[in-house]
Amino acid sequence: MASALEARARSLLAGAGIELNGPGTSDITVHNPGFYGRVLRHGSLGLGESYMDSWWDCPNLDELFCRIFAAKLDRMSSRNLRGMALLLVSALSNQQKTKARSSQVALRHYDVGNDLFEAMLDRRMVYTTGLWEHAADLNEAQEAKLDFVCRKLELAPGMRVLDIGCGWGSFAKFAAEKYGARVDGVTLSKEQAALGQAQCAGLPVKLQVEDYREVSERYDRVVSLGMFEHVGYKNYRRYFATAQRCLAPGGKMYLATIGSNHTVHSTDPWIERYIFPNSHLPSIQQIGAAIEDRFALVEWQNWASDYDRTLMAWYTNFAAQWQRWAERYSDRFCRMWKFYLLSSAAAFRSKHLQVWQILLEAI
Repeated sequence: MASALEARARSLLAGAGIELNGPGTSDITVHNPGFYGRVLRHGSLGLGESYMDSWWDCPNLDELFCRIFAAKLDRMSSRNLRGMALLLVSALSNQQKTKARSSQVALRHYDVGNDLFEAMLDRRMVYTTGLWEHAADLNEAQEAKLDFVCRKLELAPGMRVLDIGCGWGSFAKFAAEKYGARVDGVTLSKEQAALGQAQCAGLPVKLQVEDYREVSERYDRVVSLGMFEHVGYKNYRRYFATAQRCLAPGGKMYLATIGSNHTVHSTDPWIERYIFPNSHLPSIQQIGAAIEDRFALVEWQNWASDYDRTLMAWYTNFAAQWQRWAERYSDRFCRMWKFYLLSSAAAFRSKHLQVWQILLEAI
């Protein structure tokens, strides 16, 4: 006979078209009955941790999460104690105020291992969405994305460009090779900076470990691809003030960021603990308030469908070498990474999250 907790879980999931121990590709097979209480008590954190611990499985996690997001079951996370604690901490403190706090995501995520990212990403190591409209594979999609950014910025030979959150130097190298730009990139990841600088050898590119708030030089263009998610809503005005200070009036900035459909002040508890500590996804309202009196909005696009396809390509690459990563990091890590990639793909597929491409002009 099913317990009260199992009956409650079964009822909630049925509303999303998900059957416990059912035959469908988006159904959940439970291996440990503790799963029910863990998820009902801890929401997304309990769901993710119990998957990492092999308490349950699902043939297609991305399909499962599309159903969860469509039924808005994810909103249960904000009602549990962990979700409320995150909201309170975010409201009372500035989680990204200091360089030490901002560096936590570099230590726990971006420095996890260059070999993992080299195997998972495209040949240029772009860790943001590609542009798939005319692309046949991940490499083409990412080159199309980089070229799109350069064209939107109207790059010309000799232009000085600041890349905030430069990653492994994918944009910097492309802009220098293809457009003759001189690029300075800043990141808080030592692993990214070291590999990126090696890959940009011989080009007018300088990548260094530095907080964006410390940059004081003047540039013709500013670009930031997939870093704004780590700024924190209490620092948005300062972020754009820094970018404006680095540009002459009329100078262009290209910002790519994942976005939330509604204004929030904390992140998902599982993402916060295991993937991106101290992260925050902005809303349109928050970005609009932050750029006011500093930048004119030139263009705003949403590439959510492209990010879905990009994440699925990353997962294919990652899964192809599962045993290698299990031996190096553990099977629990592999299940965590799978959960991260496929739940993220579903978030963009279902329009639960967006990914914005924003062109701005300093005023």
